[in-house]
Amino acid sequence: MRNSRSSLLIIDDDRLFCDSIARYFADSFFNVISCYNGLEGIEKCKKHKVDVILLDQQLPDATGMELCGNLLEINEQAKIIFITAFPSFRHAVQALRNGAYDYLSKPFELEELELAVKRAFRTVELEHLEELQQYHNKRESNENVLIGRDNGLEKIDHLINLAAANNAPVLITGETGTGKTVVAKAIHYRQPHIKGAFVSINCAALPETLIESEFFGHEKGAFTGADVQKKGLFEMAAGGTLFLDEIGELPMHLQAKLLGVLDDGRFRRIGGQSYLQANVRVIAATNVDLQAAIGKKEFREDLYYRMSVMHMHLPPLRERAGDIEELCRFFLAGAAPDQRLRIPAEELTVLRSYSWPGNVRELKNIIERAVILRSGNGIYPSSLLVSDNMHEASDRVCSLGFTLSGSSAQSVSLSEVEKKHICQTLDSLQYNHTQAAKVLGIARSTLLRKIQQYDIQSGVSK
Repeated sequence: MRNSRSSLLIIDDDRLFCDSIARYFADSFFNVISCYNGLEGIEKCKKHKVDVILLDQQLPDATGMELCGNLLEINEQAKIIFITAFPSFRHAVQALRNGAYDYLSKPFELEELELAVKRAFRTVELEHLEELQQYHNKRESNENVLIGRDNGLEKIDHLINLAAANNAPVLITGETGTGKTVVAKAIHYRQPHIKGAFVSINCAALPETLIESEFFGHEKGAFTGADVQKKGLFEMAAGGTLFLDEIGELPMHLQAKLLGVLDDGRFRRIGGQSYLQANVRVIAATNVDLQAAIGKKEFREDLYYRMSVMHMHLPPLRERAGDIEELCRFFLAGAAPDQRLRIPAEELTVLRSYSWPGNVRELKNIIERAVILRSGNGIYPSSLLVSDNMHEASDRVCSLGFTLSGSSAQSVSLSEVEKKHICQTLDSLQYNHTQAAKVLGIARSTLLRKIQQYDIQSGVSK
């Protein structure tokens, strides 16, 4: 239920009745306001936000039927419960046609009234949540858009519209930071009628022992520590979209179970005896070459073909130089919507020539940092770029404060530069992997792989 600002308004000329109801609901989560005629009831509605109204059918200055429309004009979300000592089927039907939520006949038990009032408040709450969800969906739909048309991106936008019109599985491939999550959300929020939620999971971020439980849920007592029944992602995403990021990292035995769910449309919780329907659209994404993984027996070929009913490959940003300016404008509008900031033409030239190893995510990160560090209305993001040129990378090492013992600047390998940069970033953020990944402009899963690749030791894991 909502907070104490919720209100119940009683409009009845029987003062004893009003006082009795107010005392009965004295300890409830809502405020109780009483008035004794129609005019006073209208004035109370104008001064207070009213959620539920108990409206007597016969008042000194008007009938409940006459007041109903006026009260709803003032507060259209209010739920009106008609109460009358002269019940009739005709009155009940007319009350509901006039916008009443419920109809009670005097005399009634207080428990019956309490049930009707709480049901009305619950309806108000659900409508409020639905409004919030619609607002969220609209905002997500506006924010998750593909910017640019270079190198086949216009075709991707067309495929998104096709995918949104059906429920087939979708596989999105591309390098880290190219916008695979944005595409997945765009497919979900472009659906004509969104019923369920967009639920995502990073398959590389969970221990192998927990992934199956996360996917399918478990019954109480299914294994040690399973103290309560738990719903899995397939249940939580019912009627909506389940986005499986980094699907290339999914263990082989779980790939087989996922294939079974896609083929049969049903699953069982761990420890469960009955099957549940998997009423969900599945979208998967990966930066791994799945064809190569199939050749190495690290990914199931049948799952690949089942997932890629619709396959979208996102080009890296270095192949979309023509979209750099439009992307910069979009990120500037998001980072500083109320300011007239600009990026000089020479800066855009530098940005177009940069290799963008972190792709669109790196560009967004660079623009946001440049906005924070700016002086005046000019934005100069090129000063924050990490060059992939060896000589410039060595200068970058010096500017970042690295020293590589036993090596000259010219003999430093790019992998050593990368390792040192990651180490410095992790150290400055107390080894908070999530924050470090944001600063570096890469996915957290990519950072974890780099830490393992370079055998970077940390005292804290976050």
